[in-house]
Amino acid sequence: MEIGSRNNGDRGTMSQINVTPLVDVMLVLLVIFMVTAPMMQQGVQVNLPKAETKAMATQEEAVVVSVDRSGKVFINATEVVPGDLRAQLTTMVANRTKKEVFLKADRDVPYGEVVRTMAEIKGAGIERLGMVTEPAPTK
Repeated sequence: MEIGSRNNGDRGTMSQINVTPLVDVMLVLLVIFMVTAPMMQQGVQVNLPKAETKAMATQEEAVVVSVDRSGKVFINATEVVPGDLRAQLTTMVANRTKKEVFLKADRDVPYGEVVRTMAEIKGAGIERLGMVTEPAPTK
């Protein structure tokens, strides 16, 4: 009798699937996506005020106007030249059915600067203007 030989009846092919390597790869990919997902957020870093509001429904291609602490204005993540906000917004929303914009203003920006930005947005023909805040801490 030979060592390592099989009986004549066991000569068929093995048809078992080893899923352990597949699970290992999937777990590694999961960890990679969990680590990199927070880094992929776009936009301008703004210190938002806190307020008690309902959560808004996420829009696929929402237009977000941001005003940072230094008073610079951004559309989504692109800085806008002062005085050019109205013209850029007008061209952006010209072909949209929903003419809405979300405004993110840093809490340290003077109130007059925020109102001026709101007037520019409304002057561009925007029908709906939403103010973005952080949820207030629960007591």
